Amino acid sequence: MRILSPAISRLARMRMWRIESMMMNPVAAQREVLQDLVTSAQYTEFGRRHRFSELFSVKAFKQAVPIQEYDDIRPWVERVMQGEQQVLWNTPIHWFAKSSGTTSDRSKFIPVSDESLEENHFKAAKDVLTLYYHFNPESDLLTGKGLIIGGSHTIHQFNEETHYGDLSAVLLQNTPFYGQWIRTPDLSIALMDEWESKIEQLALSTIQENVTSISGVPTWTLVLFRRILEITGKSCMKEVWPNLELYMHGGVSFVPYREQFARIIGADIHYLEMYNASEGFFAAQDRPGEDGMLLFTDHGIFMEFMPVEEYGKPEPRTVGLDKVEIGRNYAPVISTNGGLWRYLVGDTIRFTTLNPFRIRVSGRLRHFINAFGEELIIDNADRAVATACAQTGAVVSDYTAAPIYFSEQGNGGHEWIVEFEVAPPDHAAFAGALDTALKELNSDYEAKRHRDIALRPPLLHAAPAGLFGRWLKSKGKLGGQHKVPRLSNDRKYVDELLELMQGGTS
Repeated sequence: MRILSPAISRLARMRMWRIESMMMNPVAAQREVLQDLVTSAQYTEFGRRHRFSELFSVKAFKQAVPIQEYDDIRPWVERVMQGEQQVLWNTPIHWFAKSSGTTSDRSKFIPVSDESLEENHFKAAKDVLTLYYHFNPESDLLTGKGLIIGGSHTIHQFNEETHYGDLSAVLLQNTPFYGQWIRTPDLSIALMDEWESKIEQLALSTIQENVTSISGVPTWTLVLFRRILEITGKSCMKEVWPNLELYMHGGVSFVPYREQFARIIGADIHYLEMYNASEGFFAAQDRPGEDGMLLFTDHGIFMEFMPVEEYGKPEPRTVGLDKVEIGRNYAPVISTNGGLWRYLVGDTIRFTTLNPFRIRVSGRLRHFINAFGEELIIDNADRAVATACAQTGAVVSDYTAAPIYFSEQGNGGHEWIVEFEVAPPDHAAFAGALDTALKELNSDYEAKRHRDIALRPPLLHAAPAGLFGRWLKSKGKLGGQHKVPRLSNDRKYVDELLELMQGGTS
């Protein structure tokens, strides 16, 4: 395949003009996307109910369609899942991407149309390759294989024509034939669901491959790396795959992992961040080493941006690209060629540049922990604490939790500080009940906790009475509407509280 590399590099440069055109005319591209979406869906049930045939401006569209979260669109989605068509989108929907959501359900199901596959996910993947070759024209990336480390790949059926699975499974099942040539492992391994066996098969089947790129969640990638080094006896991954040159990541912050990756890989390689979710492929890093990902404005998704302070208002305000500001937190609201209409994704983003539009993901609208892809939200945590209290007779007055990051000493986990009004007879039993409840409430947490491969059991500290009050007082936030942050994706609050517990100052 080495002879293909110069040819592919030339093709990538030829494709670059399309990306440059998008970068130069992003607002016009977005208007065209919206017009195409509304025109395509005007005869669907959703389109008829919201008078799509009468909408000729962004303002009219926003007035006709309210902002929606998953609970709002779920009745529509469930009808499509049961086999109805022409409900949300004008072409048949045969696939759904299953994803943990921010509702009371364990998972949400995102409709995936042929158009969203071709004009969004696969188009964006080609653009990522184009951008990489643009800045690395002598790359040998496609002389080897791309190792894909996805999530749980089991495919399920709602009926004979409708299937669902993790986004990675949906993409693998629909990848064009030429994509199968340049990826590893074999589909039979990629689609395995039991992670302990899967990691073993991934390791054994890829050791002899010429792997030049890897894409996957950092947590599982590190697990795989460590197993491969155990099997081979090598000291670093560059000794296993000497031509490895690129790691593509997204979904969770890479900051805590960068140093570990540098050590375990054993050489400098390129890192590329992507913003690819079940709802769509939104952005990717276009300039090596720069903070920010290029926003894809002509990939079948119309985007609005809701200032985070608008969240929860009866009629929240959104702005278009022509009104966004650098450094401000926005929640993306999207309309897609898969049938999502003014859908609130739940992430928060900040713009790093406006010409072209580049963004970085800044967090979630709600308190959360997503250090390992577990997407633990406050609703999960509150319900799990309530369950553990019910099972152990405890009463909790306050709590907070934060991640324990992967290190050379062990895998990751969650550290909880809990102040009990009535302590449980056995703190270990409370922690076990909490862990079990979280698994039942959150399928992503359950997957990461499977056999302790990625996440170890929760580490629980019983706080002395009054700890959280003293901590809030030290911040000048005691009383009123000030509350203890239940979950945090960094360790700032937990470390301050632990220091206070040990008699220091926060």
